[in-house]
Amino acid sequence: MPDSPRVPGNSVDSLVQHATDNQVCRITLNRPETLNAITPDQRERIIELLTDASADPGVRAVVLTGTGRGFCAGADLRGGSAAGERVPGDVARTIRVGAQRLISAVLDCEKPVIAAVNGTAAGLGAHLAFACDLVLAVESAKFIEVFVRRGLVPDGGGAYLLPRLVGPQRAKELMFFGDALTAADAERLGLVNRVVPGGELDKTAREWAARLATGPTRALALTKQLVNASLDSDRTTAFAAEAAAQEINMTTDDAQEGVASFVERRSAEYRGR
Repeated sequence: MPDSPRVPGNSVDSLVQHATDNQVCRITLNRPETLNAITPDQRERIIELLTDASADPGVRAVVLTGTGRGFCAGADLRGGSAAGERVPGDVARTIRVGAQRLISAVLDCEKPVIAAVNGTAAGLGAHLAFACDLVLAVESAKFIEVFVRRGLVPDGGGAYLLPRLVGPQRAKELMFFGDALTAADAERLGLVNRVVPGGELDKTAREWAARLATGPTRALALTKQLVNASLDSDRTTAFAAEAAAQEINMTTDDAQEGVASFVERRSAEYRGR
């Protein structure tokens, strides 16, 4: 869908807050008055932060969340228009360089990404959560495939992500009707790893991120890559990729530490390299 206008009077760093603490990068959408609907500037900043997190050895896990009552209400369409002259290919190009790049940045991030869904996740916002490696949600959260309500085809990777997570029939039900899915139902369908009371979301996200940040970072990155590629691969290709990943991983210090700690009957101390 077309890009929305920039938000005047706000710096992108105030609208996308970020901080790294104990090797965890926390990215927070901060437009609570719009339920954290994403502007192009915010989108580009999130992509940049995820790309930086991949390359930064000081970051070993990422948490993505929002402020207020919404996780993310999708792309900010205020001020946009479906009318007007358009060059053929404009819409497809906008989606490729916009929403799809955002989802790809999450899927391709070499560090594990946790979605801490603090409220409504609709449209692109729902897909942003589903692209994450692990999804935590408060009991009051809702997930909405809102595109059909606007007469639109799902974008931002929805038709790719949902069938892989819940199967084609369930995916069609969600996308055809656009009904709000409760956090409990999302957990039942496998879209959410765990539902927690509102007061425990931040605590749980920090605990999970801390565990990931002290894990074997390269092994986790290779595992993520294997799992994400598995549903597009035949068995021969998947097995070859698995063997190659293990070959690469065995050259890391963390793999050597993992084996040594097992032999020496002690807890491993992984350093992310």
